Amino acid sequence: MIRKNLPRLAIATIAVLGLLETAYLTLAELAGKAEEICPTSGCVDVLNSPYSKIFGLPLTLFGFFAYSTVAILAIVPLFIPKKNWDKITWSGLLFVTTTMAVSSLYLMYVMFFTIQALCPYCLASALLSTTLFLVTLLAHKWHNWRQLTTITVVAAIASLTGVMSVYANVDYTASTPPAEVAVKTGQKGPPVTTESTTAEISLAEHLKSIDAKVFIAYTCPHCHEQKQLFGKEATSILNSIECHPNGENAQPQLCENAGIRGVPTWEINGELYPGLQPLERLAQLSGYTGTQEFVYPFPY
Repeated sequence: MIRKNLPRLAIATIAVLGLLETAYLTLAELAGKAEEICPTSGCVDVLNSPYSKIFGLPLTLFGFFAYSTVAILAIVPLFIPKKNWDKITWSGLLFVTTTMAVSSLYLMYVMFFTIQALCPYCLASALLSTTLFLVTLLAHKWHNWRQLTTITVVAAIASLTGVMSVYANVDYTASTPPAEVAVKTGQKGPPVTTESTTAEISLAEHLKSIDAKVFIAYTCPHCHEQKQLFGKEATSILNSIECHPNGENAQPQLCENAGIRGVPTWEINGELYPGLQPLERLAQLSGYTGTQEFVYPFPY
């Protein structure tokens, strides 16, 4: 019995590893601390790229749900044995792991050839996804080869079509020459749509008065989120340093000299604080004593 269940136990173990990794990355992303946990600059580039989110949510969150689904499909039949569950769950495992493997291969292509960066977390997740697919495919005795082929092909086509549709607009932007991208975007990124109140404006003026700086890039989603927390009026007061070479008033050399590994990064009183920061923390770090009735909560 134990030997028969070894493939399921192996799949469940691998899925739990992936579940833990994606949960860790998702929490870091939602807290605006993704840059702080990145071991390489390539990791920062990937997590700051438009490919790191789907419908405004971290890509790792979808990975978390995928690994959770695999773990459930692998484990449940071991504890609730029913006649048809074994067959049904193996078919489900094949479908889900195929979509995960195909999606991972596509994202690996994007990482190496579009973003041109190396992200260890992404490589680890791709390896786990591919391993899950191979174990599901090879460790189980498939008696119906037509069903096996059908599930695999349908899942692969559905997965590839899905990711290509989701990233269609991103692909167009990424493949456009830098100069053309700059013209299309105005080199400023998305506009700040929130309104500043007295609290945000007062904090921005205080940060400017102590020569605090925020290093940003017009292509960085978290930089835009940081601006949204301040509002457009307060954002215009901040001492913002554009690190992207194609950004407006770009100063990449200043970013390099300051030792910036990822954006946004704040420099306050000579100390660097990477990642999206709550306004309350910026107030604390900078010694701001004015009103803190900030309008937009973190994360908002």
